[in-house]
Amino acid sequence: MSTRTPPFAGFEWLIAWRYLRARRREGGVSVMSVISLLGVSLAVFALIATLAVRSGFRTEFVNTIIGANAHVTVLDVPRFDAHGQLPRGIEEFDALAERVAAAPGVTRAAPMVKGQVMASANGRNGGVEVYGQRLEDVRSIPLIREPESERGDLSRFDEGVSIGAGIAMDLGLGPGDTIRLISPDGVKGPFGTTPRIVDYEVVHIFQVGRYDIDRTRIYMPFAEAQSFFNREGVATELEVLVDDPEAVDARLPGILQATGEGYYAITWRDQWGGFLRALKMEDNIMFVILSILVTVAALNIVSGLIMLVKNKGRDVGILRTMGLSEGSILRVFFICGASIGVIGTAIGVVMGCLFAIYIDPIFGFVNYILGGGVWDPSVRYISQLPAELRLDDVLSAVALSLGLSFGVTYFPARRAARMNPVDALRYE
Repeated sequence: MSTRTPPFAGFEWLIAWRYLRARRREGGVSVMSVISLLGVSLAVFALIATLAVRSGFRTEFVNTIIGANAHVTVLDVPRFDAHGQLPRGIEEFDALAERVAAAPGVTRAAPMVKGQVMASANGRNGGVEVYGQRLEDVRSIPLIREPESERGDLSRFDEGVSIGAGIAMDLGLGPGDTIRLISPDGVKGPFGTTPRIVDYEVVHIFQVGRYDIDRTRIYMPFAEAQSFFNREGVATELEVLVDDPEAVDARLPGILQATGEGYYAITWRDQWGGFLRALKMEDNIMFVILSILVTVAALNIVSGLIMLVKNKGRDVGILRTMGLSEGSILRVFFICGASIGVIGTAIGVVMGCLFAIYIDPIFGFVNYILGGGVWDPSVRYISQLPAELRLDDVLSAVALSLGLSFGVTYFPARRAARMNPVDALRYE
């Protein structure tokens, strides 16, 4: 007659531990257990590492967007005047900037003149974007105020231009050199429009870590940009920064109320929403793919546990005749399989966290082994591989691994518990 025992009693753990460390000739499956353990560990490691890189990439990309671009761009609504011509831009830009800066959540509002031109130096050419702003406004841009690296003196901004490191590299420029900017919208004369060609001193070179910004952006003094682009007395747009860029949509009604009629606004989410949605879709797909990898690793536990049940059939029969209940037998083999899942998950979490923390030296070593050139900023838009270790990502990986490990372990454990002791001992 079987004796009722409390669940997961000490002797159940003792029997399970003896089975796990038993050698193959003793009826154990220690090699299979080690393989299952390694499989779960590597699967969890891959899942956490991928989630960390995914989170880091999105955070780094968003930070460079909101750190070097307007959170909200205010533009005037295009309307034809009495002569059938479009307006030249925002005329009362300083007054508009003051009203917008007083709106709730707005930390900065600055007028800007923006245009595209051709840059030339040392026999090389390239298309660039010119941002005409005042020195105090340029200094208030987070990634320009604290870039990854810089050369020259930004305090001399009113004497020249500040250019991205990519432009400087492509055109072979350094602080103190001269860059020539060519605009097709130049001086209008009786024989048509003559391109405007002006030489400027490079007083400052910045690198913010985003390839498209470093490679295309030039900052020019506001008054000089007005003259260069034939925008005297007007601004093309208003650049607005808010205290919480992630909640920019909540700040938008207050900004539009401050501008009044005749203006509309575009947020950074409107401009980059398609790319962010693509990142989110990629995140979901990668999680599903790596979840399949964790599932395959967990299935290795099943195969090892089935072999263990088969090899320990005689032991199960003896234990049942000694009085162990079906529940005790089930828990013994459940502990065997679950222990592999728990230990493998723990090892995978440690490996994944260490990878995310020390990703820079690890990736530097891989890049060195492969001869460099593994990370191309022109394709990935940021200068280095980022990783952000988030608690919810780690918990998701742990929950998935343990859930699968416990789930697949139950079925072979139940098979062992339902084994008839008579049949188990018949041929022994």
